Order: sequence, then C-alpha cells, then structure tokens
Amino acid sequence: MAKISKRALKWLGASLGVAIVAFIGVRYFIKRHNALPEGIVSGNGRIEAKLVDVAAKEPLRVKEILVDEGAPVQPGQVLARLDTVTLQSQLAGAKASIDAAEEKLAAANATIVKEKSEINLAAIEVDRSERLVADRAGSQRELDVRRAKLETTRATLAEAEAGVETAKQGVEVARADAATIQTRIEDGTLRSPVTGRVLYRLAEAGEVLAPGGKALTLVNLQDVYMEIFLPSEFAGSVKVGAEGRITVDYDTKRAVAGYVSFVSPEAQFTPKQVETKSEREKLMFRVKIQLPKEVASQYVERIKTGVRGVGYVKVKDTAVWPERLQHLVPTGTTVGLGE
Repeated sequence: MAKISKRALKWLGASLGVAIVAFIGVRYFIKRHNALPEGIVSGNGRIEAKLVDVAAKEPLRVKEILVDEGAPVQPGQVLARLDTVTLQSQLAGAKASIDAAEEKLAAANATIVKEKSEINLAAIEVDRSERLVADRAGSQRELDVRRAKLETTRATLAEAEAGVETAKQGVEVARADAATIQTRIEDGTLRSPVTGRVLYRLAEAGEVLAPGGKALTLVNLQDVYMEIFLPSEFAGSVKVGAEGRITVDYDTKRAVAGYVSFVSPEAQFTPKQVETKSEREKLMFRVKIQLPKEVASQYVERIKTGVRGVGYVKVKDTAVWPERLQHLVPTGTTVGLGE
C-alpha cells in the first residue's frame, strides 16, 4: 500500500475538523432557530378535518350517486337520489284521503245549515201554537209536539256541530299524513350539509341502504384543526381560546393562526404518528388547535388532510411569538394550505 504523506494527513485532518465544526454549527443554528421562548410550547400533529356521513333515513334503493370521490361539495348540493316510487304511491293515497276528509267536512257543514233552518221553522211553529193555545184556538197536544220537535232539532244541530269538529280533525290528520310522506320523499334526496370534499363513495346505484346506511362520507373543510399532545406540566396551563400557530413540514417558513378549541381532561398514551417510541410511551394530554372558519373557507379548495406539521400554543398570555411564527399565511390570496 502506498504510504500517505504527512502533508496529506494534515489536510485530511483539517478538512475533517472543518466538517465537524460546520456540522456542529449547523446543528446549533437549527436548534437556536427552532428554540421557543418561554410561555410557548409545541407538539407534532397532522392537518385534520371533521368527517360527515351522508346516510339514508329508511330502507330505500339507491337510484343514482351524483358525485365521485374527491369531488368538492357545497351545503345543499344534491349528492344522491334514492328510489321513492313506493312513497310516491303512498302520497297519492294520502292526497285522496285528504279529498275524502274535506268532502266529509263540507257535508257536515251543510248539515249544520240544514238543521239551523229547521230550528228556525220549529221555533216559528211553537210560537204560533202558543198564541193559538192562548186564544183557545189550538190544542195543547199540538203545542207539546211542536216543542218536542224544536228540542229534537236543536239536539240534532249539536250532533252535527260535533261532526264538523270530527271532520276537521280528519282533514288535519290526512294532511299531516301526506306531509309526513312528502318529508320522507324529500329525505330520499341526499344533500351535503357542509362545504367540503367527498372522501368515500360507499354505495352504488341499485344497492338497498338500510336505515342509517351510509352512501357517502364527506370531509368538512370548514372544520379544520391539528391535534398535538403535551405533557401535564404544560397542558395544565393551556386555556381554551388561547392563541395557536400551525406549520406544515414542507413549508416551515409560514404559519397559520389558530386557537385552542379543546384540551382533554384525561391523559392518554400518544398515538403512533407522534415522532418516537419514547414519546408514545408517555402519558400526554390531547390539545386541539382549531383553524378559524373564515381562513378554512378561503383555502377550502386547497386544504389537504393528513399533512404532517407542528402545532404551537401559548401557555402564557404575555409570551411573544418568535419571528418565524409571525410570518402568517395571508388571507385574500391563493396560497395553499396543506398542499
């Protein structure tokens, strides 16, 4: 083997020393750059959003699914239609029942008019008979018969008036039945309750969904957050409503302003996605940093859930954000979040 000269060894040692110093310097710079001032703590997490299931209320066959996985959706947008032919038949029957009930009500009202006319006539006849008996030109028996007829007619009127109330209730019941069936038919049109994106398409045309059967799962992109896990020494000082910041791993130079919306009252082992096994072995408290709705609404087309990042929260109101966390993602632009 060729011997290495002392000069070469000297240069090799010098180069190695420079590399070590540079490495230590870079590590020191990164550590100093990432250092947080007192009163601010951080934890690893992922961009997440609430999931919403779009499901059938009763057993119906799927007629058509109008959206695919990944499609954006808006509140009120029709996502799927279920076959409601049977319900349409029931609605036709309910409308016929309404017509029949209204006819009964009209007949009951006509009976009242008739009975009132007969009462007026019977009253006139009683008055005439009373005058005739007073003048000794009529019989007491005829007067008693006419009085009895008047009372019978009044009783018949009361019965007819009760029949009108029954008929009215029949109309209301028939209309309520029709309205219920109409609501069931409308429930056969599945609409989006949120602004978001289709995550899973769980049913296809021709399938029968059970009550509560899911047709689609949506990501609510106006309810976006990051969950981090903090040890008790810090979690105890975190307040709901405290200021927060979120950064994503691919772009640590910008942050998104948020706020603490939840602090778990119970400790737990941290989940698998948190960095190291040693961290997962610790009992930690779950803290949710919520993205403001107005910010989420602006970036709804660009938000991607599952992107890893870091969440920061203030445990002291007087703490000042470091400069790198003051560079916030601006509103009114097309800069992406989680993308």
